[in-house]
Amino acid sequence: MLPSRFPRPVRLALYALAVAILLAMCLTPTADLPDPGTGDRFEHMAAWFILTLSGLILAPRRTLAIPAFALIFGVIVEILQAVTPFGRHGDPLDLAADVVGVTLASLLWFGVRRLAPRVIDAG
Repeated sequence: MLPSRFPRPVRLALYALAVAILLAMCLTPTADLPDPGTGDRFEHMAAWFILTLSGLILAPRRTLAIPAFALIFGVIVEILQAVTPFGRHGDPLDLAADVVGVTLASLLWFGVRRLAPRVIDAG
């Protein structure tokens, strides 16, 4: 069964869970997070890539809303990092990495959709 065929409340709950996990990771003090050694910018890019792609998989017809939400969420995260006392700081370069992740996920999605439209549109 394709994830896009899950009942809407299940899809919304799964995406909300992904957003909540990412928010928690972004607001947790850096000393409390594991360091995979990939660098902060790569981690931002990968996280927003996964967030965007998972949203598009769960809601394939929301091709503008999902990337737009991910970008707005990136802005909100950077603002929260700048104003909260958790040892994090807002960084425009992190936001740029978020934009790269959203863009890459969207390009991948549109490429796959163009190559296999029947599979995706069946959802």
